Amino acid sequence: MSDRQVTVGRIVGVHGVRGWLKLFSHTDPIDNLLRYRPWRVALDGNEAELNPLEGRVQGKSLVARIEGLDDRDQAMRWVGADIRVDRSQLPKPKKGEFYWIDLEGLKVRTTDGVELGTVSHLFATAANDVMVVRGERERLIPFIHDRFVKSVDLDGGGIVVDWDPEF
Repeated sequence: MSDRQVTVGRIVGVHGVRGWLKLFSHTDPIDNLLRYRPWRVALDGNEAELNPLEGRVQGKSLVARIEGLDDRDQAMRWVGADIRVDRSQLPKPKKGEFYWIDLEGLKVRTTDGVELGTVSHLFATAANDVMVVRGERERLIPFIHDRFVKSVDLDGGGIVVDWDPEF
């Protein structure tokens, strides 16, 4: 899984006239985004590796100066792009923890052994995270440990859920 890419942030705007970017970070704390290099970005058919030179927290977001982006027009072309890094750059999760990307592609079955499909992706809601499972149909299963998610076996490639297959 080390060659997979993980979205760690998004370019949401420009800051000033010297090519600085305004960023939304998915990392915790938010300025951890600045630790990763290179960033891989793609937007409207354009792809590039961007290398942050410096950055800082600005309100609830970050701003960063990027190698080779020296003016506002150069920076504007990347507004809206997701920032991705190689999975291998992320710290190893603690025991019992995992990154969402590590769950993608795992087979999901019920506690009764009924195969529901595989994890397509996860997303966050105000109440809890949700696992999107695609099989004969798509299911949205709340990713709540002990209540619905009974076990996650990364090595075995599976997740066991307490879920009605008819739902």
